[in-house]
Amino acid sequence: MGNALLFDPLLPPSILWAVALLLAVTLGFCAWRGLRGWPCRGLAAAAMLLALMRPVWQEELRAPLSDLALVVVDETASQNLAERPSQTEETLRALIAALEAEGVEPRVRRVADAEGNQGTRVLSALSELAAEQPRDRIAGAFLLTDGQVHDLEAWPELGVPVHALISGQEADWDRALRIDTAPAYGILGQDVKISLRVQDFGPLPDGVDPRQTEIIYSVDGGAAQRATVPVGQPLELTLTLAHAGRNVVRFEVPVEMGELTPRNNVTYAQVNGVRDRLSVLLVSGEPHMGQRTWRNLLKSDPAVDLVHFTILRPPEKRDNVPVSELSLIAFPTRELFLEQIDDFDLIIFDRYQRRGILPLIYLENVARYVRDGGAVLVAAGPDFAGAGSIYRSPLAEILPAEPTARVIEAPYLPRITDLGARHPVTRGLEAAHFPLTTAEQPWGRWFRQIEVIPNDGEVVLQGVEDAPLLILDRVGQGRVALLASDHAWLWDRGFEGGGPQLELLRRLAHWMMKEPDLEEEALRAEVAGSEIIITRQTMGQGPREVIVTAPDGTETRVLLSETEAGLLQGRTVAQGDGLYRLSDPEADGLADIVVGIGPANSREFAQVVATTAQLQTGIAVRGGGMGFMRDGVPDLRLVPEGRNAAGRGWMGLYAREAYVTQDLRVRPLLPIWVYLFGGLGALLAAWLREGRFRRV
Repeated sequence: MGNALLFDPLLPPSILWAVALLLAVTLGFCAWRGLRGWPCRGLAAAAMLLALMRPVWQEELRAPLSDLALVVVDETASQNLAERPSQTEETLRALIAALEAEGVEPRVRRVADAEGNQGTRVLSALSELAAEQPRDRIAGAFLLTDGQVHDLEAWPELGVPVHALISGQEADWDRALRIDTAPAYGILGQDVKISLRVQDFGPLPDGVDPRQTEIIYSVDGGAAQRATVPVGQPLELTLTLAHAGRNVVRFEVPVEMGELTPRNNVTYAQVNGVRDRLSVLLVSGEPHMGQRTWRNLLKSDPAVDLVHFTILRPPEKRDNVPVSELSLIAFPTRELFLEQIDDFDLIIFDRYQRRGILPLIYLENVARYVRDGGAVLVAAGPDFAGAGSIYRSPLAEILPAEPTARVIEAPYLPRITDLGARHPVTRGLEAAHFPLTTAEQPWGRWFRQIEVIPNDGEVVLQGVEDAPLLILDRVGQGRVALLASDHAWLWDRGFEGGGPQLELLRRLAHWMMKEPDLEEEALRAEVAGSEIIITRQTMGQGPREVIVTAPDGTETRVLLSETEAGLLQGRTVAQGDGLYRLSDPEADGLADIVVGIGPANSREFAQVVATTAQLQTGIAVRGGGMGFMRDGVPDLRLVPEGRNAAGRGWMGLYAREAYVTQDLRVRPLLPIWVYLFGGLGALLAAWLREGRFRRV
C-alpha cells in the first residue's frame, strides 16, 4: 500500500503563480500600511489558493515484485575441457537454488562460441540479457566461466554488483602452439619463413621440460620433419613450397602428461605458391598476321619474361647470303637452346621451319627439355606441311601428330570435341566470348588448317571435316601442344564477331606451365563455415567417391555428382576444427589434398587455463566478488543499494523492492465548502479586526 498527497490544479501553473504573486503583493502592502487584519487576509488568500490547487489523497494498492539475478553460463569450447562441464552445471544448480531461497528469480543465458573466431563473449551476452529485463528489478549478475573472456570492452553499466565464479582446478596446465606470422603467398623455389611460438600456462608437472620441446611439421601431409625449439620464445622456420596453389603446412608439438587439451598443440598455415616470373621463348619463323597475337598475349602479363626473335628473311628469297651474316647482332642461339634452355617455362614455335638457323642438335635438346619437364607449343602454318617442317627433325619424337602435307584452304568453324568439352583448356570456352553471334556460330570462322594425323594426345578442337585442330599431349614429365592453324588472329581482329582467342591461348599456355587449376585430373576443396565443398576435375565420366579423413582419423565417403562436363561436386559437414585429408581411391597418382577447418590460431584455445586476471578489474569496479567453483557457491545476501556487495565467503545482491500497482484510488482532501467557509471566515475576522464593529 502506498499513499500520497497530490495536487490537481484547476488552472494552469502559470496562472496560479500569477495569482499567488498578486496575493503576496497585496498582503505585503496591507502589512506595510499597518492593517491589523492582514494575517486574516493571508489566511483567506491561502484558502483560495488551496482551493484552486485542489489537493487530493491518492491510495495505491501495490503488489511486490521479486528481484532478478542475471546468470551468464560460458559454454564455449574451452569450458568443455576436463571436468568443467559437470563442474559448471553443478555450480549453476546450486546458485539457482540459493537465489530462489532468497526470493530472487534467476535469468539464465548460455553462451556458445562466437562466429568468426571472436572467442568467448560473455559480457556481450550479459548486456543482451540485461536489455531484455526490467532494469529496476535487476539485483545483480553472475558469470560462470573459466575467466578467458575476449570482449572486455563490452562491460555493461547495470548499476548492480557483478560476480564471477571461475571453473577449473589449481593444478591445471597446458602447452599451446601458435603462429605469429605466416605469409599468404610464397614464391616457388624460394624460402618461406613462418614465425611460431610455444607457450606454457599454469604450473608444470614433474617430468616436463620447461625450456624446450620438439616440433613436427609437414607440407600437405608429406614427410614429417622434426626440430627442437625453445619454449616461450619466438621461433622462425624456413620452408620451401612444393607446388603452385595452396600448400597446407601443419605444425605439431607432442602432447605432454596432464595437458588440458591437445587441440592447441596442432596448428597450420595455408600458403599459396606462386611463380616469381614465367620465362617464355617465342620463336617466329617469319612475319605474319598472327605474330602480334602471341606477343600481345605474353606481354600483357607482367609476370612473364618474354624472349622473342623473328626470322625476317622470306623463304622464297635466294641470295646465297650465309645465315650467320643475316643479322646485325649475332643471336645467342647456343646460349638459349643449349646452355639456358632449362630456365624457360615454355617454348613456342610460331610458324617455324628448318632453315639451318637452329642445328638439329639444338632441336634434339628441345626434345630432351620437354621429356625432363619443359613445355613446347607449336602454332603450325603451311610450313608445318612442307619439306622444312620441324616434324622432320628430332622434335618428331615429342610432337603428338604427323602432317600429311595437305594444307586445307576453306572456311570452317573451330569446334570443341566431346573430349574437349571435359578438358579444362577448352571447357566452357563458348561462354568466355561475348557477345555471341548465334547458337550455330558462336564465333568467327577460320580459313586455313593443316591436315595432321594424331599419333598420341587428346584432340580438344576440331576443324574442317572434323579434322584435329588442337592436340594436347604429355611427354615424359613435360607437355606439348599442337595448334594446326595459324588463323587464331582472325578472332583477335573481330572477324565475324571474333572469338575467345585470348582466353584459349591463355589457358593453353598456363596448362603447359602446369597451373593447378588447369590440370585434367585434380581434386580441390573450399571451406564455407563448417562445410567442405569438394570439386573433382576429371576427364572420366560417372559419379565418384572421395574419402574425407577427419583429424581424429574418422573416414567419411562423399559422393560427387557431375555439375557440368568434367566437373563433379559434393559437400560434407566437418565435425570439428582441424586438418581434413581428401583422397580419391580410384585415381592412381592423384595426390591427396589437405584442407583446414576453423582458424589456424583458434582464439578459444590460445589459452585454456582458468584465470581471474582478465575479469578482476571490471568485477571490482562494479562492486562484485570472485570465487572458484571448486570451493562451492558462496552465501548470498540481500543488501541495500550502494552498500558493499561482496565479502569473504559471501556475495551480495541489491534489494530493489520493485512493485506493480494493482489498484489506484484518488479522492479530494477536503470538501469544497471547507475552503469556501474557511476563506469567508478569515475575511470576516479581518473585517472585525480592522475595527468595522467596535466593542460596546
